[in-house]
Amino acid sequence: MRKILFVDRDGTLIKEPDDFQVDQLEKVRLVEGAITALHRLRRFGYSLVMVSNQDGMGTPSFPRDRFTEVQSFVLDIFASQGVIFDDILICPHVPTDHCACRKPRTGLLIKYLKDRLIDWDRSAVIGDRQTDIELAQAIGVRCFHLKSGGGSWIWDKIADELILKPRSATIERRTKETQISISVNLDGSGESHVETGLGFFDHMLEQLARHSNINLSVKLSGDLHIDDHHSIEDSGIALGEALRKALSDKRGIGRYGFSLPMDECRAEALIDLSGRSFTKIEIPFTVERIGHLATEMIPHFFTSFAHAAGMNLHLTVTPGNNHHMAEASFKAVARALRQAVARTDSWDLPTTKGLL
Repeated sequence: MRKILFVDRDGTLIKEPDDFQVDQLEKVRLVEGAITALHRLRRFGYSLVMVSNQDGMGTPSFPRDRFTEVQSFVLDIFASQGVIFDDILICPHVPTDHCACRKPRTGLLIKYLKDRLIDWDRSAVIGDRQTDIELAQAIGVRCFHLKSGGGSWIWDKIADELILKPRSATIERRTKETQISISVNLDGSGESHVETGLGFFDHMLEQLARHSNINLSVKLSGDLHIDDHHSIEDSGIALGEALRKALSDKRGIGRYGFSLPMDECRAEALIDLSGRSFTKIEIPFTVERIGHLATEMIPHFFTSFAHAAGMNLHLTVTPGNNHHMAEASFKAVARALRQAVARTDSWDLPTTKGLL
């Protein structure tokens, strides 16, 4: 999923002169902090799209060659510092033209609005005018309104907010068999609030949250009058989808993780957040149920979870007390997750492929 910043030009990247038209090189002044912040955001995986209204560009009062000279100069300055714009979208009209492309109208963004691979939850508009606020509202993303235009944001704070924002997600899953709401915060402290109708499963999900340091909220209503199969399976799917959504492009994560002992048994969980689903699970239960939870559903939960998350999961538990084997498996997966989702000192993707 791509994260995109739709960035205004005049007043946002370059200072706006008194006549509101940057049509000469002598008028070009950079907005403080823009280059440094955008360089950080590019490294963090954001694509940059310039979206600008240029009133009357191409008319005698604002010839195209004067715009092109200034535009090329500005782009060269930013490019020299590693800030490249993936797309440039310019509306040359004036308000009385009533065009479809002038901000805050969305005509320039049609191809993006149709793109299903854009992470809209993490995309944003950055600008200095009311039209930028209205554009963000129109496409359903956050707006960072710069102080230079009467807002409350400066460039370095924008970069901090986007880069250091907690990685969270909520998944609502509704079927004829289950109704599930799951929220995760990968940068939490292991807090949990779990209501599944299955006491032992609640206990296991609480262990998963506590030992992974992932804040977890689960509200489940399922067809437990039939059995626990649908509730456990759909919980695993929803949790995996929430994890995958919260990880976004997985930039700067540990990616891998592993294992722990619990009294007489040992659980080893090997995780790779590769984007590819594969599970190999060996837990030698000797009873059919622990509390109201069928033990055969524990491997099934982890398989559903790993498949939805796009995760490799190898989980092996040695024989012992059945309660201990179940709890050790959840704790081992949790500890492996803690390592795998942990932020590193680098914002690079942990792969040579360029995509996870």
